Amino acid sequence: MNWETILIVGGGIGGLTAAIAMRRQGFAVDIIERDPDWSVYGVGITQQMNVIRAMNDIGVLDDYLTMATGYDSTTIFVGPEGIEKTKFETPKLAGPNYPSNAGIRRPHLQKVLGDKALSLGTNVRLGLTVTALNDDGAGVDVTFSDGSSARYGAVVGADGVFSQMRETLFPDAPQPRYTGQWVWRYNLPRPADLDGMKVFAGPCNAGLVPMTDELMYIFLVTEEPDGMFLEQEGSAAAMRARASKMPPPQLIPWIAQIKDDSEVVARPLKVVYLQDQDWHKGRVVLLGDAVHTTTPHLAQGAGIAIEDALVLAQEMACSDAPEIAFKAYRDRRLERVDHITLNSIRIGEAQMGIGEPADIETLNAQTIQLMSQPI
Repeated sequence: MNWETILIVGGGIGGLTAAIAMRRQGFAVDIIERDPDWSVYGVGITQQMNVIRAMNDIGVLDDYLTMATGYDSTTIFVGPEGIEKTKFETPKLAGPNYPSNAGIRRPHLQKVLGDKALSLGTNVRLGLTVTALNDDGAGVDVTFSDGSSARYGAVVGADGVFSQMRETLFPDAPQPRYTGQWVWRYNLPRPADLDGMKVFAGPCNAGLVPMTDELMYIFLVTEEPDGMFLEQEGSAAAMRARASKMPPPQLIPWIAQIKDDSEVVARPLKVVYLQDQDWHKGRVVLLGDAVHTTTPHLAQGAGIAIEDALVLAQEMACSDAPEIAFKAYRDRRLERVDHITLNSIRIGEAQMGIGEPADIETLNAQTIQLMSQPI
């Protein structure tokens, strides 16, 4: 293993998981993160069975579950009446003593991963970006925004949907495009009887996800015009108005509690996928949203980024040759990423009436089967 130090650009979920996995393989790792505060917005995230397995694989599952709420079942309700259509459980991939899925606050997930990466000796520098890359085939000389520079054996771009690394490597690659939908999230008190995820399909596309003993979050997916801008002031009323579009009775009491503008987190859904090209150039490689940003319709965006990180570390540990390691990494990831990325977009288009109808039950079953397989 002759990679020298690895630079990871981006200190989010994918970048931190990559740092942990690479340190466990014996690599020296630096992370740079653009945000000087290393901040994360405070709503929740759904983590499915493959993520629970991955958290176990990198040695953080017990710490993770002290900050999360595990659950095994998801119930889907349909129509304005909120009629239960199906309830399904997913396999416990980390073993019978652990839950199948979990809900967790994003800052808590960031803390678990960040603390682990630091404890393993990862060097983290905040408030930095890359200003120049020179890959001479034997290594990569990197210049940073503070004027400093260093040489690395490889550079990993884990810098999100608007990835600077993607732009640098592939200036002609597709740009992120708006799908036509927004996702809205808001934290609420968790009722005692919410022991799993509840999804409501119909005019009001929404769901409830447990996060802690005290908290859950409500999510809402809406169709919005391109270019819409949401002011923070009035955002709670805006979310309530959208959630009031023929809501099922189970949601009405919770919609009324969306009152604090500062607690609303809403964003347009944008996607980009380098499906038909390499995910690397020379000694620089991409992972997570930098190469395959998807929508939350199958709740696997973070999951496939986390899996990317584990597979990339494994392949780098197997070969000193970047071309071999990075090609093997992409080859192993393509089937799963294709399924999640393309079908998540497909479900959103079906919801907007601009694509073929999507059988969500079948797609969920296919997703569970595929993501339960070893990575």
